[in-house]
Amino acid sequence: MTKSTIEKDAIAARISRIVENLMESDRWFREKLDLEEIVNYISDLAKAKFSPEQLQAIDDEDLSERIDKIMVTHAVGGMLDDLTPEEMEIFDAAVEGRW
Repeated sequence: MTKSTIEKDAIAARISRIVENLMESDRWFREKLDLEEIVNYISDLAKAKFSPEQLQAIDDEDLSERIDKIMVTHAVGGMLDDLTPEEMEIFDAAVEGRW
């Protein structure tokens, strides 16, 4: 196993641990998000934006806050999918200031 592979595995495990902790502490996350899907998404996003060294330099509290924001965005984004066409029209009108 190469150093790069070991670093990537450690990062994925760290992200997975943080996501699991956030989901354990928030029922809303458990209802709205799939654990494996969100871990994979955040891991891929982190690998694309940061080097393994940069990710290791982010402390757990900061990384948890960043991951929490990503999870909230995904959970809220999925809420619009549950709206009926009528509810979506009301939502659009409210956003546009027509309602």
